[in-house]
Amino acid sequence: MNILVLGSGGREHTLAWKLKQSPKLSELFVAPGNAGTASIATNLPLAVNDFQAIKTAVLNHRIEMVIVGPEDPLVNGIHDFFLEDAELSQIPVIGPQKHAATLEGSKEFAKEFMSRHNIPTAAYQSFTSENLEEGLRFLETLEPPYVLKADGLAAGKGVLILEDLDEAKKELRNMLLDAKFGNASATVVIEEFLSGIELSCFVLTDGQNYKVLPTAKDYKRIGEGDTGLNTGGMGAISPVPFADESFMSKVLDRVVVPTVEGLQQDKIPYVGFIFIGLIKVGEDPYVIEYNVRMGDPETEVVLPRIKNDFVSLFQAVADGKLNEVALEIDSRAATTVMTVSGGYPETYEKSKKISGLEKIEDSIVFHAGTKLENGQVLTNGGRVIALTSFGANFREALAISYQSAEKLEFEKMYYRKDIGFDL
Repeated sequence: MNILVLGSGGREHTLAWKLKQSPKLSELFVAPGNAGTASIATNLPLAVNDFQAIKTAVLNHRIEMVIVGPEDPLVNGIHDFFLEDAELSQIPVIGPQKHAATLEGSKEFAKEFMSRHNIPTAAYQSFTSENLEEGLRFLETLEPPYVLKADGLAAGKGVLILEDLDEAKKELRNMLLDAKFGNASATVVIEEFLSGIELSCFVLTDGQNYKVLPTAKDYKRIGEGDTGLNTGGMGAISPVPFADESFMSKVLDRVVVPTVEGLQQDKIPYVGFIFIGLIKVGEDPYVIEYNVRMGDPETEVVLPRIKNDFVSLFQAVADGKLNEVALEIDSRAATTVMTVSGGYPETYEKSKKISGLEKIEDSIVFHAGTKLENGQVLTNGGRVIALTSFGANFREALAISYQSAEKLEFEKMYYRKDIGFDL
């Protein structure tokens, strides 16, 4: 089977790496890909939102399945584009249609969905510039810290958690009146702050049947001890030690089943991954957010633990036969440590030479932001290389990832040395 993976990050390199292991794979393409995918697949220089160019490539390369990595093309309707095109409609797309992708594309839509289906989440209200004054008054009714979320996609940076009421009011004005996050903050969701520890739950569904994938916990802040600005993720571990059987049965009963059944009740077809961002408050799970694709860098620890043939797995999703698949999970822990460009998540430089990749033997190297120029691997993003390792427990696995990180070099390279510190 010829397969196209859309995207260019660590998530897509991991998907490609898993697909490459299948004897059922004929040719693998990644668009636009990175230096890592170039070594195991054919990179196609296509933008993930250029649907017409993607169509041309799909027909030229006789692609038989498309797996969508990032959220943007899903929210913009790539699945619908395939369904509505006579030449593409028979080609399965792994990733939800546009209406379903609104679960990630709009925080307000997601909150209304949770409310409708009694899925536990923080109390909230949403506001626009029209009712800004009501928003300011609503802030006064809450206890600090104050949580402000841009309704739309803001590349993982549209959430503010503020201790001071005056600062929260100022930021609400910035978001609604000064478009701090562009169109993404035309609507702002203000919600109560939940105090607990976060984790991610991943579900793969064909629309009727579903499989719960291994849990993971990622570390979003740039600084050690979870300080500083939010990033796309500085590292992750799987499984999550505190997500024991009793807690996960609550997640299944209160969150996963009502989510999958809620989509069916609302007549929202859904094929692909559902990422459920959870917070454990006491012994109870609450949903922070939905994403309509795998998280990154959680993908780099979740997928390596799944032993199944991925071409067969995605074929079962496309055929609506996921109930016939038994997931095989590696019992070992997996960890990933993300090396990033100096200055990230603010201004950083690209095109820095990366050396030491050939010295890494005990970890799996996933490229997140790299490119190939004249045979040389260079940095091409804020998050550059993820180093994934296995161990009997997360501490053992982390020790190996950190040993690998020491062998890697590029100018101003940085990584957090405290992943898993709160466990």
